Amino acid sequence: MTNHLANKMLLLQNKVRKYCRSPTGSMITGLYTKWRNLNTQIMAKYSEKASEKVEETMHEMKEGKLKSGSGKKVTSKKQAIAIGLSEARKAGAKVPRKKS
Repeated sequence: MTNHLANKMLLLQNKVRKYCRSPTGSMITGLYTKWRNLNTQIMAKYSEKASEKVEETMHEMKEGKLKSGSGKKVTSKKQAIAIGLSEARKAGAKVPRKKS
């Protein structure tokens, strides 16, 4: 986490807390949105390794070389992304859990 972004985030958090206490908290939503955007810049959901794996699988799909588990050719972008994320998980990359 860079100091510059961390300082910005703390300032916004303090502003949000201040406006939450005031009776006219109309600026809360704007400040909260800014804070969420800063937070997402700091905390990435997917690692570089995961995005590289997805990029590789998309390239394979476009070339017609990507196969699913059953051996059929993959034609769906969504399926190619799912295969890439699955491979990234197996390789130990930072990828969120699968939703059951």
